[in-house]
Amino acid sequence: MNPAACTTAWDHPPTRRAWISHMVMNVVGLVGWVGGWVALLGISVYSADWVVWVFLPYFVYAPYRALTQCRYFPAALWMLRILRVYRWQVLHGAPHGLSDRPEVSIRHFGWFELPNPARPEQWLPAVFTRHLRLEWWCRRMAPRAKPHLKSQIEEIWFAGDVRFVGVIAVPARSGSAPRRLHIIEQCMETPGGEHLSDWGAGPYDIECGRRAGVQSVQS
Repeated sequence: MNPAACTTAWDHPPTRRAWISHMVMNVVGLVGWVGGWVALLGISVYSADWVVWVFLPYFVYAPYRALTQCRYFPAALWMLRILRVYRWQVLHGAPHGLSDRPEVSIRHFGWFELPNPARPEQWLPAVFTRHLRLEWWCRRMAPRAKPHLKSQIEEIWFAGDVRFVGVIAVPARSGSAPRRLHIIEQCMETPGGEHLSDWGAGPYDIECGRRAGVQSVQS
């Protein structure tokens, strides 16, 4: 099934399964870290004193990991909103990098340039603003990445509007489902009084952005 043929990305059954799997792994991770901490605490209570020292690194690290795991849920729910608004675009050879973009107003962890839907000849950078679960992407976006790694992001799927926000992914080996889903955002400064209308964004585009969870949209 061609993902770009669906009205929205969420209408694409493999995408729904990919997001559900993504959310299940979030839940499993949270339960695992919290449950492991409780289980080891119970074991240590009824064991020799030295056992507590063996488990101590886990007791210290597990609460941090559990809090980190909680941060995945808001991102996953925002991802769901985006997938319900926009359709997939399949792109090949999109420019990307890990370097700082001077026109981007906040700290970021890499970028992809994607075509402006109103002006396909104009490509705008959208950036990763969260470093969580970004290791896979960074290893393949690095300038010195090996060719077989770079080839894994030669084709990307993008559901969104580069003027606002979107979900980026790569196809599974079967080519029919997305994987490695991540949110990228538009964070460029607008020098010279430029606004979204200068990028060709009309009322419908702005409304779609708001439905996708973008709060600070101005026409």
